Amino acid sequence: MTTIGLRERKKRKTRIALIDAALDLFLTQGYDITTVDQVAAAVDVSPRTFFRYFASKEEVALSTCRDGQEIFLRALCSRPGEESPYQAVTQAMRVTLAALREGDPDDAQRLAKVRRLIDATPSLAAGLMCMINKGDRQLTEEVARRRGTDTDDLRTQFVVSILNTLLRVCFEHGSPDLAPLSERMERILAIAEECLRPGWDR
Repeated sequence: MTTIGLRERKKRKTRIALIDAALDLFLTQGYDITTVDQVAAAVDVSPRTFFRYFASKEEVALSTCRDGQEIFLRALCSRPGEESPYQAVTQAMRVTLAALREGDPDDAQRLAKVRRLIDATPSLAAGLMCMINKGDRQLTEEVARRRGTDTDDLRTQFVVSILNTLLRVCFEHGSPDLAPLSERMERILAIAEECLRPGWDR
């Protein structure tokens, strides 16, 4: 068990080092001209080792976003069954923001770097949209499961659309720092609760 624990910690350390090196290189010299070899060299590992962790430059660049998405989906799937779909979604959003806010401070810095990088790199923005679309499909499946419907049910799809609107308002126009971001999300959720009739998502 100790050996496994040490191995996993070493793998996590290497993964984080690759992410940090990649983000710094992408921001300083540009995403398009930065190579996998340069990222690997910055961490003193081989390109082969890089590809054990990430399939491409895009994957390492967006890994922080994917990690956050996975935290959200796990939080949603673990919400109590008696919660309505919208309640489960919004509580999972709060859990995700709290996990990021209360976790490693470096994670918040990585998220801010990724946002800057995406703003400066159209090809990464397209990659992020593909990742979001995949997350939407998973979210729709979970909401449909909770409502006992198919994924093409209009009300189920509307619940997902509401979430996407809340996230867009929060992230596209808010500060990249987690504390003001969390505060902004709470304000947005309060506005939504004022506007939505109880039971609308059943």
